Amino acid sequence: MASVGVKPWWRETIETVIWALVLALIIRTFVVQAFWIPSGSMIPTLQVGDRVLVAKFWTWFTTPKRGDIYVFKFPEDRTRDFVKRIIAVPGDTVDIKGGVVYVNGRPTEENYVVYKDRYNMRPNKFYPTVPFTVPENKYFALGDNRPNSQDGRFWGYVPAEDLHGPAFFRYWPLSRIGVPR
Repeated sequence: MASVGVKPWWRETIETVIWALVLALIIRTFVVQAFWIPSGSMIPTLQVGDRVLVAKFWTWFTTPKRGDIYVFKFPEDRTRDFVKRIIAVPGDTVDIKGGVVYVNGRPTEENYVVYKDRYNMRPNKFYPTVPFTVPENKYFALGDNRPNSQDGRFWGYVPAEDLHGPAFFRYWPLSRIGVPR
């Protein structure tokens, strides 16, 4: 005689799988998501093939700061995600002369930039005047590998609503596990 309230094994299995999928989707959508680094634009901080975790909930509690590494929707193709470093926040004035980034009139210390360039910011369709001021709810982001980075110099600002969150932990490869800085 079957006991009352006991489900068959196959039903328990199906319910467990469904709940696991629902939980995984909730976590991936709102909490933490894994991202793969496809290009060398953040070398040496992030290498091609690195895998990072992004805290998607973080922007609910705090705003990005200069120097933070963020994953966001690429402004020119919102189906792609990019990872770059936030260089300037809303209200900051930015200029780039001889590869040196000036924020609010002061040269930035960028110890993470190993591969430098001699880039000079010039007026363009995104920045009609130089120096330029980052608008409200937008961010200016650059790659750490400046000569090999398609970044804010060429496609403009990152809207705040397109930020997925900060890359807070590199989990692959195991030899480089840790916090990207």
